[in-house]
Amino acid sequence: RVKRNGRTIEVDAEELVPGDLVVIEGGDVITADLRIINASKLQANESALTGESLPVSKNEEIVDEEVVLAERSNMLYKGTAVTRGSALAVVVGTGMNTELGKISSLVETTEDEATPLEERLDKLGYKLIYVTLGIILAIVLTGIISGKDIVLMIETGIALAVAAIPEGLPIVATLSLAKGLNTLANKNALVNKLSSVETLGATSVICTDKTGTLTENQMTATQVHLYQKEIDINGENGQVLAENSISKRTEQDQDLRLAIEIGMICNNATFEAGSEENNGDPLEIALLELGYKAGISHSKLIEQHPEVKEDAFDSTTKMMATWNKTDQDSFRVYAKGAPEAIIEHCTTYLKDGECKLLDKTAQEYWLDLNNKLAGQGYRMIALASKLSDTSEGNSYSDLCFVGLVALMDPPRKGVRAAIEECRQAGINVVMVTGDQAETARYIANELRLDENSSNVVVHGSKLYDTDKETKLNSSVYARIDPKQKLDIIEMYQNENQTVAMTGDGVNDAPALKKADIGIAMGQRGTQVAREAADIVLTDDAFSTIVVAVEQGRIIFNNIRKFVFYLMSCNVSEVAVVGIASFIGMPLPILPLQILFLNLVTDVFPALALGLGEGDRSIMKEKPRDTDEPILTTKHWKRIGVYSFVIMTSVLASFYIGLQWMSVGADGAVTMSFLTLALAQLWHVFNMRDDHSSIFSNSVTRNKWVWGAILLCVGLLLTAIYVPLFAEVLSLVKPTLPMWGIVMVMSLIPLVF
Repeated sequence: RVKRNGRTIEVDAEELVPGDLVVIEGGDVITADLRIINASKLQANESALTGESLPVSKNEEIVDEEVVLAERSNMLYKGTAVTRGSALAVVVGTGMNTELGKISSLVETTEDEATPLEERLDKLGYKLIYVTLGIILAIVLTGIISGKDIVLMIETGIALAVAAIPEGLPIVATLSLAKGLNTLANKNALVNKLSSVETLGATSVICTDKTGTLTENQMTATQVHLYQKEIDINGENGQVLAENSISKRTEQDQDLRLAIEIGMICNNATFEAGSEENNGDPLEIALLELGYKAGISHSKLIEQHPEVKEDAFDSTTKMMATWNKTDQDSFRVYAKGAPEAIIEHCTTYLKDGECKLLDKTAQEYWLDLNNKLAGQGYRMIALASKLSDTSEGNSYSDLCFVGLVALMDPPRKGVRAAIEECRQAGINVVMVTGDQAETARYIANELRLDENSSNVVVHGSKLYDTDKETKLNSSVYARIDPKQKLDIIEMYQNENQTVAMTGDGVNDAPALKKADIGIAMGQRGTQVAREAADIVLTDDAFSTIVVAVEQGRIIFNNIRKFVFYLMSCNVSEVAVVGIASFIGMPLPILPLQILFLNLVTDVFPALALGLGEGDRSIMKEKPRDTDEPILTTKHWKRIGVYSFVIMTSVLASFYIGLQWMSVGADGAVTMSFLTLALAQLWHVFNMRDDHSSIFSNSVTRNKWVWGAILLCVGLLLTAIYVPLFAEVLSLVKPTLPMWGIVMVMSLIPLVF
């Protein structure tokens, strides 16, 4: 965010130039070297540059130019992160002219990190190598002992070794993941880490924020509450009242005007009526919009009451304040924040233009009103103020409580359906919010977050006093601070749950890293949160998380289908040659034919399976265990059965050609070759999910599968009917009876 031509705008970091004025807030990642002009409670994490693990305080005071980098308190450096406060700073260095750029010019690093999926594929590959080599060695020795040609058996052994090892695994895995990343990007989810796609499919708990994720994050101030006075901003059915009516009320009621002015002055957002380029927190934009409706000019207000200093919003105190000059050369503090936090620092309250002692009765009035409105789903913000002779002192001491603003942030469309989809998928959705318990409960009930709509709310102040069973059964955590988010994640992880966590602030970064899947908000999230996360949602929508989980499941399922299919085909090839050798039959398939099948009928259908769109019912299954291998015992048993059926069909076709049809050795080998090739092609349809329809499933709907089958059939016909290829592969043109036997035998595994 830079100030150019008197306006605050957002620009790409690469467009920053020396001299630009940059507006900085907590959570920003610094994208150039900056000198601080003014700052409020500013702290930065410079561990990437200095090795200092704790955030360091920053200010605008001039330091000696000989001071070492770690002690330059008036500088912010590219690649570091602002952990707290706000500031205005000027760009003094960009790109390679920054301190980070100097380091980059000296050091080049390459990180090569294997994802869990790659590790599993490698593990599977190594196991297959040892098992395959042992089996093939036995086949070669058996063939030689039974009197077959030694060279032929060695060639056959080499061909089987090539065929049995699924060397296409890394290619298909990469393509599946890449296609998944592209699909997710098109559906508003940007994936930072490749391994996240696989982990997504195993997600069993989603800890989600409320504002902007479950709700629209389109704040609208609907009510202002002064002591025993309620001012409705909206009319019936949400229609805005005529602007002059609000303006007249504001002109007549100075208490109301002060309340609105506090919301506008104690504010870091920018608002322009009718513009789509408003910047800042949606809550602060809503307060500026409220002032616009009341006929108060924000620019004139700031001109009349220039800001002297600011106490930036702190997620721990849940408050912020500004000190501004008044017309009488004194100062006024404008404060806003969570109602219970603000009222705790107030000694008086505003009533009919006077600040009166905040006794127990008045305090209970404000707290009861706050709880009542929060229970109706309103987001509540408290406003307070005080006069001071100096600009020094505690911003929050002896404040005068002015009033409450009720803001409505409705639930997002489609979230209720997405939560129900998660429930069917065995995923537990938990709201973890810093908002009030009453507001959180209301939104949870609206979205039916809890199946029984009981929604026991665990309050942050009682988190550690609540027993674990109650916490595990709760769907709502309210008034939770960043440290508590870590503990909630750890609690679920200790129960062997795979946890996805959403976040947007700089204080959410540790939780995003701690979670198995960190999900940052792309629109309202800070850069620190986005860089700490595995996935960034460009639309901040909860429904996008569900889409991402579904895609993660589809990708893993596709890779599993690919491996399952490939192993069925490869084991059947080894079995055909192995059994023929053991029982003393001639080889039903020759070395070059094995290599041809490995190149054609194995690769293309397998690739097609890896690019499938997935089964529509995949989100009705329970999450898989993260430790579950690609192929389980059940899959290996099925591979054995499928391979046996394919092998039996091929050997039967070979025997019929050799003994009954008397087509000669080449004719019989051609029949067994075609039977094996076509049986493997039709076998791709056996890769449908167990509960899916025979004729309409993820395989039959996969256009790549049909394309692969057409391509493979074309290549098989080419190998048979083009003389050069037929001669090289030792194939003959089959007669119609031969084709009949081939077609029947090749369909047996599919029918079975």
